Amino acid sequence: MSNRTLPVEALIVVDVQSAFVSGDGAVPGAALLLDRTTDLIARARRSGALVVHLQNDGPAGADDEPHTPGWELHHPVETGPTEAVIRKTHDDGFEETSLRGLLDGAGVRALTVCGLMSEMCVQATARTALALGYRVVVPHDAHATHDIPAAPGISDRVPAAMVARVAEWALGSEAEITAHAADVTFTALPSRREPTATATA
Repeated sequence: MSNRTLPVEALIVVDVQSAFVSGDGAVPGAALLLDRTTDLIARARRSGALVVHLQNDGPAGADDEPHTPGWELHHPVETGPTEAVIRKTHDDGFEETSLRGLLDGAGVRALTVCGLMSEMCVQATARTALALGYRVVVPHDAHATHDIPAAPGISDRVPAAMVARVAEWALGSEAEITAHAADVTFTALPSRREPTATATA
């Protein structure tokens, strides 16, 4: 794990939806996760970085079925030039969505991925981002998941914290895993940065 990272131009907040962070279906440590994602979003906004909220459309009857209370995003969205919501139906936030076009159109080359679930949508989205050539930072305390239940003849219950750690480890050496969300730094999108003064003769 690394400490303070080079700045990134985008924050991808994966599936932080009511069904997964409140009530009986909340992941272990949901309050801590929300504290960290709230901080990341606030700092990304202040820096002029791009904030993308991914919102999963679950099947009929699922906790995240569209337009049900559990489907709603937990964090308020400030829709505008540097913040957007992208709905998805696959674990990978890039699959059959406009995410790549949005990132490339904004000039993003480095991004942070946080949210839910560690071994599914977070990992799948981060893995594709790496394959597409983005620099990817994953803060250890800003993604989460559920315990894996015991399976007779296979394994005992696997604690959520262990599942999350394995998920980030499985991304390989190209991903930058930071210990804390506070280690992540942001910079404005290229189009929103102040022009650099040039010397004249």
